[in-house]
Amino acid sequence: MSNIVLIGFMASGKTTVGNRLASVSGYRLVDTDEEIVKKEGRSINDIFATDGEPYFRKLETSMIEEMADKLDNCIISTGGGLAITPGNDEKLRKLGKVVYLKVTPETVLKRISGDSSRPLLAGDAKSKTLNLLAYRQPIYEQCADIAIDTDDKSVDMIVDMIMRNI
Repeated sequence: MSNIVLIGFMASGKTTVGNRLASVSGYRLVDTDEEIVKKEGRSINDIFATDGEPYFRKLETSMIEEMADKLDNCIISTGGGLAITPGNDEKLRKLGKVVYLKVTPETVLKRISGDSSRPLLAGDAKSKTLNLLAYRQPIYEQCADIAIDTDDKSVDMIVDMIMRNI
């Protein structure tokens, strides 16, 4: 087992599960969004506002390409849209075992309530969540080696399910 790659919709628990998985496994956690913020020297909201989503998606793809030969024994938490870029599924599989953290729209909306840091959900968060999740879910499923339903499960339960399936 070299790396474990966590994919899924925003607020599916990738960062939270990634942190716990890293502490349990002894692996290092790498968050692609955090790495992009460091490299760019600005927030994701700033990147979206200034350069748009297509530019951000290119940054994500470049980031996982850079990671491919450099990372070993890591938990890689990805941004919610990273897996949807054509060709990124293959790049993610080269990084390691891909785990899809599944979440329902209701859970997403509950978790993001009051959170204004999600540029793709600005405005009508409910409608945008339903539409984006409906579009992305089949892509996540196709990309993943393992899918874990995260609704109504504790972080420890999710981590245990991942460890048993890896």
